[in-house]
Amino acid sequence: MTRLAARFEQRRVESIGDQDGEVAQLRAHVYDEAVAAAARTPGLFRLAAPTGLGKTYAQAGFGLHHAAKWGKSRVIVAVPYITITEQNADVYRRMLDAEEEPVVLEHHSSVRFKEDDGSERDSAATSDRWARLAAENWDAPFVVTTTVQLFESLFGRKPSQVRKIHRLANAVVILDEVQALPNRLLLPILSGLRTLAEHFGTTVLLTSATQPKFQALSAWQDSATGRSVEIAEVIAEPQPLFDRARRVSYEWRLDPKPSWEAIAGEVSELAQSMVIVNSVADARNLYRLVSQHRQDVWHLSTRMCPEHRRAVLSLVTKRLRAGLPTTVVATQLVEAGVDLSFPVVWRALAPADSLQQAGGRANRHGEHAGGGRVIVFDPAEGSGPADYRVPCGLTVSLFGSDGAELDDQTALAQYYERLYQDLQLDRRGVNKSQLPVGQTVQGNREELDFLAVADGPIDNGTGKRDRKKAFRMITEESAPIVITGQDDAGQVELMLAELAAGTVKSGVALRKLQPWIVQLRTTTARLPDVAALIDPVLGDLGRWKGEYDWDFRTGRGVGLDEKNMLDVF
Repeated sequence: MTRLAARFEQRRVESIGDQDGEVAQLRAHVYDEAVAAAARTPGLFRLAAPTGLGKTYAQAGFGLHHAAKWGKSRVIVAVPYITITEQNADVYRRMLDAEEEPVVLEHHSSVRFKEDDGSERDSAATSDRWARLAAENWDAPFVVTTTVQLFESLFGRKPSQVRKIHRLANAVVILDEVQALPNRLLLPILSGLRTLAEHFGTTVLLTSATQPKFQALSAWQDSATGRSVEIAEVIAEPQPLFDRARRVSYEWRLDPKPSWEAIAGEVSELAQSMVIVNSVADARNLYRLVSQHRQDVWHLSTRMCPEHRRAVLSLVTKRLRAGLPTTVVATQLVEAGVDLSFPVVWRALAPADSLQQAGGRANRHGEHAGGGRVIVFDPAEGSGPADYRVPCGLTVSLFGSDGAELDDQTALAQYYERLYQDLQLDRRGVNKSQLPVGQTVQGNREELDFLAVADGPIDNGTGKRDRKKAFRMITEESAPIVITGQDDAGQVELMLAELAAGTVKSGVALRKLQPWIVQLRTTTARLPDVAALIDPVLGDLGRWKGEYDWDFRTGRGVGLDEKNMLDVF
């Protein structure tokens, strides 16, 4: 780890070069504070820093230097979204990998490994072979994974999950964008992290621009004294840093609620702007309205396969850097891990952490002298997740037009404390059957009933296990649907044929097909009109034979889209 930390330092300096300006100074400050904190006693740490200030470098610097100082076995970085996983893994490979010495293991459902051709002399093949074997039990010095992989393994019981658990002991576990952890499972997640830190020599670092107040929950309180667990702050006083790094101003347009037509009209008059909405249907509707006014508009959502999204992001990035007129209409997927910077960002009303993440896509590098603008609006015809109701209400009351700044650390702590109370994550004096899922899972852990943790407790009425009360990071089942892209249709069709014929391993095939896969909710995929457009391939994998709006050359189009079926998405 000492050698890897030195390599990381050298390559980081080479990568960033000589940078001037306020943002560069703030990034250097965050990194220096992270490295200094690495010398402190292992335990629970928290890094609160604004978006765009280099947390990707800072958290790795902390992990490597802390591992070197205290003899930790590995660094494990877990992030909530696959797109961030891929991006961070690419950065860390450039910083740490060496020829004939793979260091960084990227482990999630989208990783694409090459076929093992049996050539030990081929360094690329050797690296791929190492990655496949290491992925089984995280036998690598630096692991980049998803929070789903991490916690499904920590609370699961399948051999494929359990065989990597011992790697968490004596490790540095870094949770990036920690605000994205599901509230419903916070009790067992926080308890598991505390157990790792207190009994297994694990150091845990939580990083986010919007740090939740986890100490407000019982899992991070001492039952005897009522005191919260000790958390070391990487940046002792983060508020001055947020004040200095503030690069945007927020405008609130909540009453009266604007129509989509009004939003489209205003957006169309701006040279460069991005609009982030809360559903795929809203994104498509607004995209088409803006397209009536101008042609330089692009769409981003999860109904586009990864290869399509990459094409759009690449094209939009180039246009922004060239100063060309560019408008993007997107869902929440652009709020983390996407390095886009617009002078103006419109954000449909959302929880406080999402609004601040959206603000990180405006004036991201301080390139707009007048500062960036974030316009928060509540669309009259808008839709969104059902669980937005409570946090959005708190957001308006605490941070609205007459409230605190969204990066006010005191107000954010109050927001999270009230949110946990309103969601009743810690209920007292109620029947066990009325407890929320997180408290149910935690109770089963305390009773050492790990079968109930993984598969759900026995339902007294049916005698079967209630899987809705099991630990599941993802509750909605989805079906993978393969899109046959224009430029890669032959390659994709060949892989599907081999997969159906059983001449290629399914795991290898799925990893190679991942760039062309769209995940549909299982309930949607089973609708008769939708199912008729899906050819079964193997298991729940299907090939889409309906329309897919994909103009690869220009990057435009909205992805998987069948006629008259927008309402189901």
